[in-house]
Amino acid sequence: MTPTPGPAPLTVLAVDDNIVVRAGLISLLETADDIVVIGEAGDGDEAIARARELRPDVVLLDVRMPGRDGVSAVEELSALSKVVMLTHTEDPETVHTALRRGATGYLVHGHFTVAELGRALRDVVHGRGSPLSPVAAAAVLASMRAAPPPRPGPASAEDLGLTEREAQVLAAAARGLSNSAIAQEMFLSEKTVKNHINRIFRKLKVTSRSAAIARWNGHPDPTAPTSDQGHHPFGHSARHWASTER
Repeated sequence: MTPTPGPAPLTVLAVDDNIVVRAGLISLLETADDIVVIGEAGDGDEAIARARELRPDVVLLDVRMPGRDGVSAVEELSALSKVVMLTHTEDPETVHTALRRGATGYLVHGHFTVAELGRALRDVVHGRGSPLSPVAAAAVLASMRAAPPPRPGPASAEDLGLTEREAQVLAAAARGLSNSAIAQEMFLSEKTVKNHINRIFRKLKVTSRSAAIARWNGHPDPTAPTSDQGHHPFGHSARHWASTER
């Protein structure tokens, strides 16, 4: 009976400008029965050429190298293979940039065992995780905590229930144009602009120019009346905006 063949070994391209480090890495990886180093390179350009030729499952990529460094090459390499940064560099900005450009993991020498490295590569290839050394994980967490909350984007005409022309008028108002300036820019009469504005107020249920612009920019109405104010939402303020030049 013919034995069933096992799974194909995981293939690796080792990239580091230090020949001694590279040779040591290759020796470590080849102690695993299911990992094969099929190529090596000494800088980013050579790594890209070798990755195109060999199509490894994973590229282990150093950060700092003469010529083209790893961070500048990772985006192209990640289109060809999974990329795990393997380096001595612990700079948080470098970690963040490498991951943002496509690296699947970031490992720092001295912060993993041989068994952990093999497991990390298997997890990457099989889509089970993105390995990060503790220092890299800390950098990612710090970056997330420091990042400002996402700003809301501008609304669309469809979101707000406006016609295309009404949206154009409101967008012009959001740029600070007066009614007369909007009329001139859009080749409309000023009365037509005022009519559009009145309809915008009714549809958005707002009571001021600033509130309508806030809604257009994706923010809630900053001037919405509380329940005890009791004035009609489409009364004086809407008429005032339609007749006011700014």
